[in-house]
Amino acid sequence: MSDEPKTPLATATGPMGELGTITATLRDATANPGPLGLMAFGMTTVLLNIHNAGFYEMNTMILAMGVFYGGLAQVIAGIMEWKKNSTFGMTAFLSYGLFWLTLVGLIVFPKWTGVDGPDEVAMGWYLMAWGVFTGLMFIGTLRINRSLQVVFASLTILFVLLAVGDWTGSETIGRIAGWEGIFVGLSAVYGSIAQVWNELYGKVVLPLGPAQ
Repeated sequence: MSDEPKTPLATATGPMGELGTITATLRDATANPGPLGLMAFGMTTVLLNIHNAGFYEMNTMILAMGVFYGGLAQVIAGIMEWKKNSTFGMTAFLSYGLFWLTLVGLIVFPKWTGVDGPDEVAMGWYLMAWGVFTGLMFIGTLRINRSLQVVFASLTILFVLLAVGDWTGSETIGRIAGWEGIFVGLSAVYGSIAQVWNELYGKVVLPLGPAQ
């Protein structure tokens, strides 16, 4: 929750002739961007990792989801979190939104520019860097709720698996990462829908497990 800003409206004269300032508290009436960001992340993650699990080849459906839903929608959610004074939400959604955009860039830029794409070693370090970032963000979720803890803990494991898969060239590890990634995405979808339903019905329909 953000601190509601107090904005001076006008000056006024008190009963003894003294000057004062009238202030009012501005209420933030914008919607909660969390469900949008989580759903954008979750759906895109599920679809990419169905590919990683071996069900279909890389295709433009994944790239389009990465740009517009996983990327753009999360960036929008992150900007909305900034407006709500949520440092964690802003950092998470902007970072992962831009992660999806960079990932798509790594795939399409070599074809557009003729410059070689990253090899397996470089890609492994790219994924491991995101794993370290996610692990650090997981520590922050210990102050939020169990649902986000599951998302960030499993996502940390996913990035590590993907990095190790690239470094070793193991198809088996890649398949395991795909199934684990499907779980990550579904856990984010759960967190999104839980917030939507709980707000709409005014009660806990799907528990998020508040941090103790």
